[in-house]
Amino acid sequence: MGNENKLKEIEEKCREAELPLKQEAKNLVFGKGNAEAKILFVGEAPGRNEDEQGMPFVGAAGKNLDKLLNNVGLSLNDVYIANILKYRPTENRNPQPDEIREHTPWLIEQIKIMKPEVVCSLGNYATKFFLADGKVDKMEKQPGITQVHGKVKTIDFEGLKIKLIPLFHPAAIIYNRSLLGPWERDMEIVKKEIAQKTL
Repeated sequence: MGNENKLKEIEEKCREAELPLKQEAKNLVFGKGNAEAKILFVGEAPGRNEDEQGMPFVGAAGKNLDKLLNNVGLSLNDVYIANILKYRPTENRNPQPDEIREHTPWLIEQIKIMKPEVVCSLGNYATKFFLADGKVDKMEKQPGITQVHGKVKTIDFEGLKIKLIPLFHPAAIIYNRSLLGPWERDMEIVKKEIAQKTL
């Protein structure tokens, strides 16, 4: 069975699970892109557009991400995109530790199926989750995205050696244009790492 079918199977199980935020949300937002990709982008949580469509990164932040991928010669055919939370937090508030704790086993299942070589964590929550090796109670102690963005770090995550590249969240750039320069420089690092993986 290929990765796509395995991911679909996990998605159906996730849809049936009673997760926090499920009752308030319209749709499960599981993931999109190439299930065989070695590059995984992980964001924080679905927003309003994502909740409406049941797909990650389809709103303004998603358009920003598409543009960013295009800038380094990538598209959805080359990457897979998922989130820490599978349902939208009300009014786009920050995820709570208990929500992260209950939602992330599904993300870990996605990672185990895909075995990505590069993970680009988008924003604080995704970055801290990976730096804390998936241990929610250790997330608070991890450095924030401002300190670690663009710094490639090899991590051992669930028995997989992964190159983690923390990036500013595409939504942050919409609200803070001064992040565009660092973002573009960080994407050059991503491009270089990805070039090594796609040769």
